Amino acid sequence: MMFSDSDKHHEPHFHVYYAEYEASVSVAGELLAGSLPVKQLRLVQAWAALHEDELYKAWNNAVRNIPFDKIEPLR
Repeated sequence: MMFSDSDKHHEPHFHVYYAEYEASVSVAGELLAGSLPVKQLRLVQAWAALHEDELYKAWNNAVRNIPFDKIEPLR
């Protein structure tokens, strides 16, 4: 999920949900808030690196309230 509340979310990031865990991760892969197990965080970081251009495009659209395409999950 990607959110663009300009009062709270200054850095491009996305939200990750895994079991009972929730986290905000920057497009660059930094854990900004919340928590994830180490293995899952590394998978998310790898996914973000593979999809960095798509994530920035989605972020730029989100902050302008423009719909953006779904980004393929890591398989």
